[in-house]
Amino acid sequence: MDCTTESQNIIIDVHVSDETPTNVQLELRKGLESTPRRLPTKYLYDDRGSELFESICELPEYYQTRTERHLLNQYADQIMSLTKAEELVELGSGAATKTRVLLDAMAQANQLRFYVPFDVSEGIVRRVAQELVKEYKGLHVHGVVGDFLTHLEHIPDGGRRLVVILGGTIGNLDSQSALNFVSSIHAEMASGDFFLLGVQLETSIKRIEAAYNDSTGVTAAFNKNILNVMHEMFGATLNPDTFDHVALYNKTDHRIEMRLRSKESQCVEIPGLDFSFELEKGEDILTEISTKYDHPRAEKLLKQSGFDMIKWYSDSEELIGLALARKP
Repeated sequence: MDCTTESQNIIIDVHVSDETPTNVQLELRKGLESTPRRLPTKYLYDDRGSELFESICELPEYYQTRTERHLLNQYADQIMSLTKAEELVELGSGAATKTRVLLDAMAQANQLRFYVPFDVSEGIVRRVAQELVKEYKGLHVHGVVGDFLTHLEHIPDGGRRLVVILGGTIGNLDSQSALNFVSSIHAEMASGDFFLLGVQLETSIKRIEAAYNDSTGVTAAFNKNILNVMHEMFGATLNPDTFDHVALYNKTDHRIEMRLRSKESQCVEIPGLDFSFELEKGEDILTEISTKYDHPRAEKLLKQSGFDMIKWYSDSEELIGLALARKP
């Protein structure tokens, strides 16, 4: 672990290096040997991928971000009044654009003391920390760079806190993985702490698919960037120009599936993994899923993980849900 202090009010812990080369290789090889072949979603979110995702969030087709931001604007004061939280821990924090709504509500209630952004992109965590200590007088930021699926134990100890996952990030996990993850969050929290879970809700398939197939091609560039990451990290001979971006809704599993489809038959070499495989023309590599929920499924997930759901918030079109829960 690399722990560096940026200033009096900022600490950044870097834990991505905790992953041993052997574990990384095993994870990647397992995914690439599966059917369909898979690449871990976390590799979409290097510094370049995180920048592209910020751009996606501003696209007209991508209704999710603006709808969730509107919900937060509407209910942030009530959430802070209910939780009395003085610390905000955000898993998958990204650029923390919507987070500022919660931080504003905490500051207005004179509750804001501490913010913990947790993200796989070191560049994003450092940038956000520097921005926020300038925006909020007296705020202390303890950033954690790592994979929140494996590094939750590195969340610093604290006082009365609200843990949040926004942006439908929970949707990147299948049902069993989501249950395991939320249960592990519950295990790391103190009794009486609150948890705010943002979920994307099922709506028309046409609307969902359009959100992942924008007309300007930003989502395609974001998806293909994972191939650049594989090349830079492991020397993979994966050329983005030989793949098409594909995003289709899987009605059975209630999820969008983002894939890269090979335009041609090709032999892929990955020297860093001592691994190679053949891709047929038209064969897919699955890069991300985004599961869509409804109120009952979200509440069931929280209950099975040990939480009591306190409040459910949704917009008039029922596109986004915010579930406020508490650890008993």
